[in-house]
Amino acid sequence: MMTIEDYIERNATTYPDQIAVVCNNEKCTYKALHERIKRRAIELKEANFRDGQIVCLRANSSIDFLVDYFALHLIGCVVAPMEKDMSELSFQKISSELCPHPVPKGSADILYTTGTTGKSKGVIISHQAIIADAENLIDGQGFSHELAFVVNGPLNHIGSLSKIYPIVMLGATIIIVDGLKDLNKFFDAFDYPAPKMATFLVPASIRILIQLGAGRLSSLSDKMDFIETGAAAISHSDMMSLCQLLPTTRLYNTYASTETGIISTYNYNDGRCEVGCLGKPMKHSQIMITDKGLIACKGKTLMSGYVGDSERTASVLKDGVLYTSDIGMLDNEGMLHLTGREDDVINVGGFKVAPTEVEDAALSFPEVKDCVCIPVDHIITGKALKLLVVMKEGKGLNRKALALHLKSKLESYKIPMLYSEVEKVERTFNGKINRKYYTDAVSAAKF
Repeated sequence: MMTIEDYIERNATTYPDQIAVVCNNEKCTYKALHERIKRRAIELKEANFRDGQIVCLRANSSIDFLVDYFALHLIGCVVAPMEKDMSELSFQKISSELCPHPVPKGSADILYTTGTTGKSKGVIISHQAIIADAENLIDGQGFSHELAFVVNGPLNHIGSLSKIYPIVMLGATIIIVDGLKDLNKFFDAFDYPAPKMATFLVPASIRILIQLGAGRLSSLSDKMDFIETGAAAISHSDMMSLCQLLPTTRLYNTYASTETGIISTYNYNDGRCEVGCLGKPMKHSQIMITDKGLIACKGKTLMSGYVGDSERTASVLKDGVLYTSDIGMLDNEGMLHLTGREDDVINVGGFKVAPTEVEDAALSFPEVKDCVCIPVDHIITGKALKLLVVMKEGKGLNRKALALHLKSKLESYKIPMLYSEVEKVERTFNGKINRKYYTDAVSAAKF
């Protein structure tokens, strides 16, 4: 089996002058990238880095990070990319905790989950899973050699890191942008002279671009080959808005996680724009729905396990099948539909409510900018729904109007009993609602 590093070596011969990576004002061809990786691998060997060693590496948005990442793989190390702004104390603590743990032969990375519903976990990813993820994306989304892909998210998580793999396999171009802190820099990246361009955006970033850069986004319609989203649920109103802004662009909603790898994808700019649809399984993946209505996955993209935690690994990975906490269904076309997470479901007087469904309905109210649905104690029903709402600038919360809007879209038991205006919704770096924050807040009676 070829590794990603093997593809870089091949591209250095096949496409030596092709630009591999662009970051700020620096450009690096495949030939130059390969030479830098080889030199760095020699330096690392001389510094006594060894085969099988776990190495923590700050995931800076730079070419140097990619050189270190690939060079460590080249000499057999297992890379644990860390958040670039992590404190030195936390970095050293994780590094010292990881070092003693053995990992299976063929391991490439240890990626940490976001920990939105509990403690972050170190997930072991094999070289086989990396190649399978890349081939799934190439086959499922039409990556090509002519493509320039704008990577704007953190490179220590699967959302953005996984886009490096198909680009490298095909000898295409990676353009690294440091997040969306500067919208001008993000849009300027699309001035790159490539016939086709694409990017990955978490739903929170899509919402920012729709609200603050709709005109500039629309102007990219002829050049934007596709946009992929994932990591969190995207609201139907945002899906529709993006379809209108980019009518000829393929817009993908993907089912993936650190543990499962890249599993399925759906082009929601298909005229139907089905909310919650995540498409059919890709070439290296299979999807099953358990008796409890939960999604289970099988295939080459799955994790090898949780580092140093065989018990937790055995609880979710059994006989080559990974069992998730995601609630889903397969329709008569074989397409996956996601309705929520088992851990997030709120029991209201015997009725089970997925908070994402309530949030999606609330986000379609024109004056709502963001929201989160949380459970609160109730003397009769045990739990009741409370909606925390961020209003658009210049708008105030009209509880009655919002409740009437929700009544037109939801069953009566899904309509929140309580409403409160807040300044912001707590989210992780990739746009997921930090539900653990709200669970802790409710326990401490902060709301």
